[in-house]
Amino acid sequence: MATGEPTRPATTGTDPRPRTPVAVLGLGLMGAALAGALLGSGHPVTVWNRTPGRDADLLERGAARADSAAHAAASAPLVVLCVLDHAAARGVLEPLADVLAGRTLVNLTSGTPEEAAETAAWAEARGIAYLDGAIMATPQHVGAAGTAVLYSGPGAAFDEHRDTLLRLGGASAHLGEAPGLASLYDTALLGLMWASLAGWAHGAALLRAEGVAATRFTPFALHWLGAVGGFFEFLTPQVDSGSYPPDATLDVQVAALRHLVHASRARGVDTTLPDAVGLLMERAIAAGHGGASFGAVTEVLTAPAPAPAPAPAP
Repeated sequence: MATGEPTRPATTGTDPRPRTPVAVLGLGLMGAALAGALLGSGHPVTVWNRTPGRDADLLERGAARADSAAHAAASAPLVVLCVLDHAAARGVLEPLADVLAGRTLVNLTSGTPEEAAETAAWAEARGIAYLDGAIMATPQHVGAAGTAVLYSGPGAAFDEHRDTLLRLGGASAHLGEAPGLASLYDTALLGLMWASLAGWAHGAALLRAEGVAATRFTPFALHWLGAVGGFFEFLTPQVDSGSYPPDATLDVQVAALRHLVHASRARGVDTTLPDAVGLLMERAIAAGHGGASFGAVTEVLTAPAPAPAPAPAP
């Protein structure tokens, strides 16, 4: 069913409050999950996708199909966009400027903080309330109580649609007015994830060299991550204050890291990861932080890296 007219608010169950109509543009795995979560919580949902045929399940669940992105956007005061990247997002949005004026646009497309700022400026110039967002979950977890979707942009727009946006993830949060904040948090948290996964993979490879299965190693790794979370809490006020009284000094920690490098090389395990961490620690020590905590590494991360040594003359 195509529609170009706003849908009347609906109520579900015993909750008398109306549910805000929402248009969802983009029905990849994540977009379809977003539409499904909204449908599951009783919102009237109109869907559109550039490639047809991805909405059958959603239509069976009560979604309305729009025959164009403009018809979808015209159907709701809240428009959620989730496509491949910001270039694709702008391709969808540019022709919709007049339709979107006066509505709230929530862009959950992955991108950089700079792309978010550019799209926010485009939206503001056209009278569109713009929230940029980052989904910190895989599609199957969209809508769960523990799932976080991070938002940045006008606080008034978030407050107006808070109840609806929390349907996409119960642990969601508005981070601030700057449009690129959600993307910046997203990339920072992904960096933490990849570093953690790389550390786990290195440990699993190290123990596999001694015939120990990852299934034996992983319970210890998970328990240890709980302690690492405590280190984050210990170091956080130090990073904010720029003062780094140690629990264990960098001088001591870099010596222990050299043991990891030695054990890895002796077993034929690549040392790219511990070498990189060791380089950061040694830079902090060279900058005078040898007697400080690991938090002092942030000081060299925000300072220019030393220039490479010139090649020897022939």
